[in-house]
Amino acid sequence: MAGYDVIVIGGGPGGYVCAIRAAQLGLSTACVEGRNTLGGTCLNVGCIPSKALLHASHQYHEATHNFSRMGLLAPEISVDWPAMLSYKDGTISANTGGIEFLFKKNKVTWLKGWGSIVSPGKVKVGEEVHDAGSIVIATGSDAASLPGIEVDEKSIVTSTGALELEQVPQRMTVIGAGVIGLELGSVYSRLGTRVNVLEYLNAITPGMDGEVAKILQRLLKRQGLAFQLGVEVKSVTATDGGQQIRYLNRKTGKEQECTADVVLVATGRRPQTEGLGLEQIGIETSKGGQVVVDRSLRTNVAGIYAIGDVVAGPMLAHKAEDEGMAVAETIAGRAAHINHDIIPGVIYTHPEVAAVGKTEEQLKEEGRAYRVGKFPFLGNARAKAIFAADGFVKLLVDRFTDRILGCHMIGPSASDMIQEISLAMEFGASAEDVALTCHAHPTYSEAVREAALACGDGAIHA
Repeated sequence: MAGYDVIVIGGGPGGYVCAIRAAQLGLSTACVEGRNTLGGTCLNVGCIPSKALLHASHQYHEATHNFSRMGLLAPEISVDWPAMLSYKDGTISANTGGIEFLFKKNKVTWLKGWGSIVSPGKVKVGEEVHDAGSIVIATGSDAASLPGIEVDEKSIVTSTGALELEQVPQRMTVIGAGVIGLELGSVYSRLGTRVNVLEYLNAITPGMDGEVAKILQRLLKRQGLAFQLGVEVKSVTATDGGQQIRYLNRKTGKEQECTADVVLVATGRRPQTEGLGLEQIGIETSKGGQVVVDRSLRTNVAGIYAIGDVVAGPMLAHKAEDEGMAVAETIAGRAAHINHDIIPGVIYTHPEVAAVGKTEEQLKEEGRAYRVGKFPFLGNARAKAIFAADGFVKLLVDRFTDRILGCHMIGPSASDMIQEISLAMEFGASAEDVALTCHAHPTYSEAVREAALACGDGAIHA
């Protein structure tokens, strides 16, 4: 029996970051992970491989649509799908191998296998039980499906199977117009697949700013994606002509059908806690299966914490990382900090979508007095130079104090630009603070400054 100050169960973004930070703070640390590689869903079958395919498919789109406009002439461009998958797999290996190196560098022990909590302070991995001063549950989430739909990861797939298709399909139906569905739908649409998106709600990207959602849908339709909103999928049946999807129009009550070679089920994710032994040791969980924690991410059982997708909040890798660092600091006796109100969200379509803080819909519901500063990328010289002038930056500020309440943008490099506003909000900055800060020219980030100026006397280039 080996003993550690901290045992983290799960080697995903939350778990491995927590383990490394705990080790850096002088705690003997082990991380339990049953995959052959570290990094969890995000690095192995999620964030990283999907971004690799998004990048590759975007380059193909640029080559076939914009290269000639820039004077770049080449023989006909074609897609080598096996080579693209190989590039994706190489990207995964480079990142997962990097985490294993960091474990060795920081003296984190990798306990290979699936873990369960035998009792407070004891974690079982395989046949061996390990003592732990503190235990951190960081087991992530699994893809959720719909009743009656049998996922085989070949013709009916989750995001995992969608990253490993044997060939680019001619027709794909995506069930769910959230982040995963739109990103992977975009990949295949760019590669020539006819993509049809079915969404239960009446708008795409639930929880996103309404104006941004409308613009994104319009731009994705222009790229070839079709949308059926306000529909409920009833069944998916294999036929000689492919997978037949039957769905109900919730407004008219009329049943409709469509056929696809591949069906991507992108209807969200659920916490992965099976086999952990939570019920046996009395750890409280919610109706949705999430582990209940307090503000310091402690469970109701002393010495056991939980972070990431298994607890409430957005299922995002960077949220899990923040929580992992905070828990490590807490266990080490330090003051921990995490601000759940300032966690950015990103959709890596083209154009990208990024947001942080409140939406207009939320501010209206709260009865908050606010002002809007908005600037279109049509007024940004660099965006126009690369044919990426669709979209805008929208800043929401308190009407009386000018303090930034939220930011929503759709446009080039939105995923990177949102960090400026996240930092500004963390420090309680006003729109005027951003407007008075010099931004390099020509950059996309000038659109952020212009939106801040628009909260006051007006933008310069609009």
